[in-house]
Amino acid sequence: MTDHSPDEPIDVLLVEDNPGDVRLTQEAFRTTDAEIRFHTATDGNEALEYLEHCGVDGSETTPDVILLDLNLPRVDGFTILETINNDLEYPPPPVLVLSSSRDESDVARSYERAANAYLTKPNSPDEFSSMAKAIERFWIDSVQHPPMPA
Repeated sequence: MTDHSPDEPIDVLLVEDNPGDVRLTQEAFRTTDAEIRFHTATDGNEALEYLEHCGVDGSETTPDVILLDLNLPRVDGFTILETINNDLEYPPPPVLVLSSSRDESDVARSYERAANAYLTKPNSPDEFSSMAKAIERFWIDSVQHPPMPA
């Protein structure tokens, strides 16, 4: 079996409409050993447009990991999960829901729509850093990813 671990820099699509959470997430990943290149979408429609162009015309880099908020303007995170699961013409990268919601129905709906993990947003910069390091250890360093489109 071929190892499909991502090469650095690691391309992360961060789908988040809150500028403070974008900043905290990016700063947290600076505490990891991995070289991370963020592509940020501030609403669901922008995220879907980004994913639609990945691997097709070379204008967008296919993400190695997607960090997805659920509560987004225009198109919500559940719709993005459904689209990724049903409509992408290439194997999707791991999709990690990163939401402030602790509602069990949101967790269940995310997994029903093929989220790979559901993480509750941390409350402090230190907790964000711990989360980023855990994501790096598991989703970047350990897990084998699907092959990227040629």
